[in-house]
Amino acid sequence: MNRTEALAAYNEQVRQSTKADGTGATFETATFESGASVVRRLAPPGQDGSGVFWSSLDADSADEVIAAQVQFFASRGEEFEWKLYSYDEPGDLAARLAAAGFIPDEPESLMVAAIAEISDALRSAELPPGVRLERANDEAGVARLTRVGELVFGRDRSDLRNSLLAQLADAPETIDIVIAMAGDEPVCSARTEFLPGTEFAGLWGGGTLPQWRRRGIYRALVRYRAELAAQRGYRYLTVDASDLSRPILERIGFECLAVTTPYNWSPT
Repeated sequence: MNRTEALAAYNEQVRQSTKADGTGATFETATFESGASVVRRLAPPGQDGSGVFWSSLDADSADEVIAAQVQFFASRGEEFEWKLYSYDEPGDLAARLAAAGFIPDEPESLMVAAIAEISDALRSAELPPGVRLERANDEAGVARLTRVGELVFGRDRSDLRNSLLAQLADAPETIDIVIAMAGDEPVCSARTEFLPGTEFAGLWGGGTLPQWRRRGIYRALVRYRAELAAQRGYRYLTVDASDLSRPILERIGFECLAVTTPYNWSPT
């Protein structure tokens, strides 16, 4: 994979895009007199995910633009995330966000793979005996996905539940949910987001219950989702990977193109 080409395409097609993504959110570009700009995502009421996902700043404009985003979301009474990528400018943007009251969350790795280049590595990714995959693109499937996510990651996912239900109702072609089942027990859940008009399909979730880890379930779910994305004509897969999943993805052939850190601001 040409890393420079892939990252340039990701910036243009994903981070800078203002096209609808199927979730009901709206995207807009805000441009300032200095020439600086940001791309904002505005989530529908009752859903999470509002924030700044692209910025074009320099040392002279950064503080002004940060303050403007705080003022914008404060006027909406809404918390938001500034998703900082390790290559974003200026180089001290993280410190500027912290000084403005943003709280950093755990960093993640932006992992990208060209689907055609990892197919061989995924051929051996099989489910262990007694585990099967079930597509779950309905309300019951969303409930199982969020329940597994809450058990694995230890946080309430009611906002995600609302967002996924709205997406399945309004744009079902942009999402696919899959659950790994052991008998009647969901042991791993994951979803694929198909970004319209781009070369990128995003892999999300993939959380496995602790007692079911190290059995190849996560790899099998990557294989399933890679094949599904390839069938739909997508070129790349992306994952915002934790430290737990990054080594697995690297063994498959994913490459880390950046480290991302969510910086969160709340009006309360």
